[in-house]
Amino acid sequence: MCILHVVHAIPIAGLTYGLQQSNTAGKIIVVILFVGSILAWSLMLTKAKTLRQGGRMTELFLGAYRKEGNPAALFLKRQRYDPSPMYVIYDSACHALGTEFESRGADPDDLFMGAVGAAHHHLTPFNIGAVRNVAERLLADQVLLMENQMGLVATSASAAPFLGMLGTVWGVMEAFGGMAQTGSAMLSAVAPGISGALLTTVVGLLVALPSAIGYNLLSDMIRRISVEMDNFVQELISDIERCYQEQE
Repeated sequence: MCILHVVHAIPIAGLTYGLQQSNTAGKIIVVILFVGSILAWSLMLTKAKTLRQGGRMTELFLGAYRKEGNPAALFLKRQRYDPSPMYVIYDSACHALGTEFESRGADPDDLFMGAVGAAHHHLTPFNIGAVRNVAERLLADQVLLMENQMGLVATSASAAPFLGMLGTVWGVMEAFGGMAQTGSAMLSAVAPGISGALLTTVVGLLVALPSAIGYNLLSDMIRRISVEMDNFVQELISDIERCYQEQE
């Protein structure tokens, strides 16, 4: 057990020793990387939580929507699935659908009538095109909202190794400069400085690797949700055309 404790303590001891031997610039870079790591982790965890909640509510919303015969039924029943980005699109599209019915002199409650009844219970291709435009605009807005702050995570993944490398090069330069001033070519004269310089590269990689993995996983989730929302918009517009479009 004692041997295992010693083995596990070696990396921590090495990092602590490297930080002690690091120059001022190296310590500043380590602090910047540490703060950047906290920011990146907080963004990734918050984004993952939001996407998971939205995904669960989207599943519930789609299940409820596809059980109804009328595309506006959930809207008129006031059933809400707010955390779902897909529901946001649906809600806005239904509001637009009601506006188009009002423009033709119908009560929005007549959405339940479907294609039955007077002529104002029908919509022209122009009316349905207006609803489509609203749905597609909300789709783009929701995609942008999901991608919000993802650039910061990507920046953390790409910039952290270079920032760590900057600290390493700077530290090594100072270590060899000190060796030239003292006139000593012994390894013991430059080893502490080099150890401190290499610390920034290690920290940079420790920040960059989780950020890169998190960015790729989150991007995959956003891409999948975006495709699902696009498919739903096509399904919704098709259902509206089936129920409400005028027959030529």
